[in-house]
Amino acid sequence: MMQVPKKKILILDDEPNMRHMLTMLVEKAGYQVSAGADGAEGLALLRAHHFDFILCDIKMPTMDGMEFLKASAADRGEATVIMMSAYGTIDTAIEAMKLGAYDFISKPFKTDEVLLALKKAEERENLKQENRSLKLQISQVKDEYRFGTMLAHSKAMRDVFRLAAKVARFDTTVLISGESGTGKELVARGIHYASARAANPLVVENCGCVPENLLESLFFGHVKGAFTGADHDKKGLFEEADSGTLFLDEIGDLPLPLQVKLLRVLQEGEIRPVGAPDMRRVDVRVVADTARDLGREVTEGRFRRDLYYRLNVLPIVLPPLRRRPADIPLLCEHFMAKFRDKMGPVARRIDKEAMKLLLKYPWPGNVRELENTIERALVLAAGDILGPDDFPMLGQEAGPGVPSLFDGYSLKEAKKFWEKSLIEKTLAACHGNRTRAAELLEVSYPSLLAKIKEYGVQV
Repeated sequence: MMQVPKKKILILDDEPNMRHMLTMLVEKAGYQVSAGADGAEGLALLRAHHFDFILCDIKMPTMDGMEFLKASAADRGEATVIMMSAYGTIDTAIEAMKLGAYDFISKPFKTDEVLLALKKAEERENLKQENRSLKLQISQVKDEYRFGTMLAHSKAMRDVFRLAAKVARFDTTVLISGESGTGKELVARGIHYASARAANPLVVENCGCVPENLLESLFFGHVKGAFTGADHDKKGLFEEADSGTLFLDEIGDLPLPLQVKLLRVLQEGEIRPVGAPDMRRVDVRVVADTARDLGREVTEGRFRRDLYYRLNVLPIVLPPLRRRPADIPLLCEHFMAKFRDKMGPVARRIDKEAMKLLLKYPWPGNVRELENTIERALVLAAGDILGPDDFPMLGQEAGPGVPSLFDGYSLKEAKKFWEKSLIEKTLAACHGNRTRAAELLEVSYPSLLAKIKEYGVQV
């Protein structure tokens, strides 16, 4: 059987008796020890050897512990530092943490305190190593399972990735369709960065977020004096994206008058800023997306047929998450690694029963909803493993069952119904903590209180 190499510890303390006692203690616990009498000796040892952990006194001659922390920042690598002092205060401990220390022990201490601090440091190191390993595994996923920042195992999404990679090589207009939250913008960004235009601008605009009277100026720019308030020339989206890509999010929200002008740009490659006498040439690739059925929009007269055909040269359709459950475990793993980096030590895996729940849920909000669900579970979970109790928000399925839950036809009333339901679920998950619920719902605390009162939510 291969012997596991001993973890290496550097002990820095100016008192010979303390160095000897700590050396004997940690050697007995299975560590390999080097020791020095001050920070200067410690710095020299660090530059000559690798260490996993450092036990460092604060008060030392020549170079004290705080000076050592500052001076060793570039040399100690991933080593976990535990500071020791008989003169320590809370302010000193905080300052040490800011300089990179992991823990602080006050002298005199019991031997168990040192070993417990080292055990905690080892657990931290193991978690960091697990994170690095997970990142490496994810980064080594075969190309067929990745496009841009997207990951997938399902055949449906691998087909999408292959099509998007082919499309990226050409300047043809692309129309990406799919339900909200399926990752349409991520595909658009992937196409841009996999194209020959990758080093040039990618300009993103949501067609439904701008007042109609400002859209023409936004798209094509204007010249000084074109209208009241136009006190200088301004480039539009097409000029900003010149030689690059313009991504038009929710193209179905574009009003009919502007659809005519957009069609001309796509056909002629020319724009006329508002108030300008002449046309200007632009070299822009247009990628658009929509959650609407544009074919139906055309039939019902809300979208121009000629523009639809011009946009739909290379269509990419993203399947909803409920139709590709094979992607859910991989996405969960990806999101957990992402939030672990941001939050620090949190749950590391999902148990089988919870995964069954995740696979069964219809995900009306698709990948975006899954990501938010994982984040909420990690914030609220108490243990290292996520179980069914950590996903109370999945207890009531949504999506196809809406008519049986909401019997009206008013979008306004439906919004109130679902807002109230989500607030109640979140408050239940937070055990009534309204501050935490407001954070998870991504609304201000006063706004949440107002909605609780408006909807008559029982807290």
